Amino acid sequence: MSARGSRSYKSESAENRRLLLLRIWITLTLVLGLNYVVWRWLASVNWNTWWISVPLVVAETYSIIDLGLFGMTVWRSRQRGEPPAAPPGLTVDVYITTYNEPPELVMATARAAREIRYPHQTWILDDGDRDALRAASAELGVGYVTRGEEWTGKPRHAKAGNLNNALMQTTGEFILVLDADMVPDPAILDRTLGYFAADERLALVQTPQYFTNVPDSDPLGSQAPLFYGPIQEGKDGWGSAFFCGSNAVLRREALMGLGIMGYVTATERAVTEGLQTARGIVRRAVRRASQPVEREALALTSAAINDALASIGNGEPIGEVTYHLRTRITELSQTIVAGDLVQIGADLDELGFADHGVAVQAKDVVARLASDELSPLNALDAVRRTLDALDIGRSDEAQALLPMATISVTEDMATAMRLHASGWKSVYHNEVLADGLAPEGLDAALTQRLRWAQGTVQVLLKENPLFLRGLSLPQRLMYFSTMWSYVSGFATVVYLIAPVLFLVFGVLPVNSYAAPFFLRFLPFMIANQLLFVIASRGLPTWRGQQYTLALFPLWIQACVSAAANVFGGVPLSFAVTPKVGTSSRRWDLRRIRWQIVMAVVLVAAVVAGLVRLLLQGAEAVGTLVNIGWVGFDLVALSVLVGAVRYRGYATEEEEER
Repeated sequence: MSARGSRSYKSESAENRRLLLLRIWITLTLVLGLNYVVWRWLASVNWNTWWISVPLVVAETYSIIDLGLFGMTVWRSRQRGEPPAAPPGLTVDVYITTYNEPPELVMATARAAREIRYPHQTWILDDGDRDALRAASAELGVGYVTRGEEWTGKPRHAKAGNLNNALMQTTGEFILVLDADMVPDPAILDRTLGYFAADERLALVQTPQYFTNVPDSDPLGSQAPLFYGPIQEGKDGWGSAFFCGSNAVLRREALMGLGIMGYVTATERAVTEGLQTARGIVRRAVRRASQPVEREALALTSAAINDALASIGNGEPIGEVTYHLRTRITELSQTIVAGDLVQIGADLDELGFADHGVAVQAKDVVARLASDELSPLNALDAVRRTLDALDIGRSDEAQALLPMATISVTEDMATAMRLHASGWKSVYHNEVLADGLAPEGLDAALTQRLRWAQGTVQVLLKENPLFLRGLSLPQRLMYFSTMWSYVSGFATVVYLIAPVLFLVFGVLPVNSYAAPFFLRFLPFMIANQLLFVIASRGLPTWRGQQYTLALFPLWIQACVSAAANVFGGVPLSFAVTPKVGTSSRRWDLRRIRWQIVMAVVLVAAVVAGLVRLLLQGAEAVGTLVNIGWVGFDLVALSVLVGAVRYRGYATEEEEER
């Protein structure tokens, strides 16, 4: 693969040899890792300092599990050959999504989209509803779509809402989704549509995201070559390559099917919750019923509600079920009224009141009985009103059908997961077919990563793939591995603190730094690093490893804020990431203040450790091991030095000037 990320197609035999070597090394690394972590749990935990020793071995166990998931991912890394030829006659809509990006940037993408060779219709999806962009679209001859009045006061669902709105206003069989800054290659549809013709159950073809405004040093870690190379190829091998928000072609039929399923699910949920509420009303009324006829009618009502719930669970039409239940409630209400009248009449006859005036009073008594909030009759009326109030029209949404998932700000992953759970397939075509723009400032880059992390954790907490029906076991693990990775922030905190505690205070979380430790730890660490080299096929992945550790406060913030949103209803802030004009001549260190604090603490710990070694005779091997550990941490954190100093991409011409 070139620096640009384009595919280089190898012979089948060469690819098989590479894959065999990779699998051997994965096996070796996992064996060494398991040997190490089992020894740690069984023989080397210092229980006298359990408060740091246990978190450390738990963090190491997390890392081994993460390694296992990575190994499983690349185990079936799939490099596809030449794509099938695109068949003629397919209808395609090209969506360019935008909110507040500069109009000139959006129109540059639109002009390139018009030049795509395969016949199609280009649409600008403007969530900013800008007159200037509407006029520019008309002048260029491309479609323009924005939200209508039906969205006023309703959830907008950010990019997912923008796409859902467009899906209801266009008709193409296939949709190419592009971010506002992603300039497509004229051959993008020719290189992707053939996959759909070859498999009618294929819903998604994803291609890599490559950024033209990133220098070779990639100080902000924007290119993500490991993810858009071996990881996505590995997920493809397991049938779980997922949608990344742009540079992807989707089948409309599959998306609309998701929308219909979502509508049905929401309707079933609303009706089920309403019926459960009605059943609770009836149960409370049973305890207050004084007459046998009332208790019998209420018991029959409760049984009718249970039958309705069972019918919905069996997939019977909701309208038919609720109609029959409403009819039954009316019959039972009449039974209660008739029983009340008979009983009241008998009581009046016994008392000798039979004139017309008393009969009128008796009817008044029945009316008061029916209006009593504790009366059985009123309970049945409450059930009837509950049935009438059931929201089966999605009145809380701007539109009934929501094909793109709206449960998270990462609508792409959530949608792909639902597609896979519904039996649809995906393809990862590893060929750069669109060039985009990455954030050119650290603050914008961190904002983007925070949104990705928050959305991914949202999906994990709302629709955990391990328990999502319809996914195969490998698919469950492939999605979980991506979501699970953001928990690393908590493990990193332990990895940073543990050596500090030893160097400054002599707190030993491991019982031994002697031969048993080195014989298990060093081979595993060496094998682990070589695994990334082999899996990456020469791609530069160290920058990504650095950021995985260095952004630990961001990952923790994402986990905490996503949990607060899912379980506490705390809204997540959503900001569209600016791609251009984000660099600054001023160093703004606020977003990395915790990393700076940690770096200072680590340096101070090294000094303290050397002082204790020279003056107090501290344990020499342990001191040197922990100094080496701190050195590794500092090297990882050092990636932020270049990120802070980065002043944006400069072309060769600009550099010469």
